[in-house]
Amino acid sequence: MSETSLNPINLADRMANSTQFKALYAEGMGLVEETANYLDGPGRAASKDLPRLAGVLYAAESMRLTTRLMQMASWLLLQRAVNNGEMNRDQVLAEKNKVRLDSFNCDRSAQGWSDLPEEFKDLVERSLRIQNRVALLDREIYRPEEAAALKPDNENSVQAQQHLLQTVFSKR
Repeated sequence: MSETSLNPINLADRMANSTQFKALYAEGMGLVEETANYLDGPGRAASKDLPRLAGVLYAAESMRLTTRLMQMASWLLLQRAVNNGEMNRDQVLAEKNKVRLDSFNCDRSAQGWSDLPEEFKDLVERSLRIQNRVALLDREIYRPEEAAALKPDNENSVQAQQHLLQTVFSKR
């Protein structure tokens, strides 16, 4: 048995340099632009008609949404810089410390949530899905020991890679 056959292929590294990453990048950056357009246009108008409690929630969730998207966009830009040879892994690791991918969730059970505009809630949900995909990819690439700790004990390497593929390529 050769030494290379003992080392599993790191699918996360390959995905980060693939056309799938380019699609994730385009989707993430597109959502940033779509959200900015919504918040500056129809969202601003819709928020003025909300009941007081929903208006406060809208303002808070808007800040969380934009922060979440900016953090995700920062990660995507850093990874693209690595892929393009503009930064090395050590430079990215130094910058990545400023990026937060595991926070900024929303409370769908909060009072006023049901009064929020559907388009706004859709943007929030889509941003959470992309954030989760990026966070998983980040753990697999830059913190493999943490990613391994999150996997069930009975999951073998093939199942782990299949789980990663399902998560990375799923839209929902």
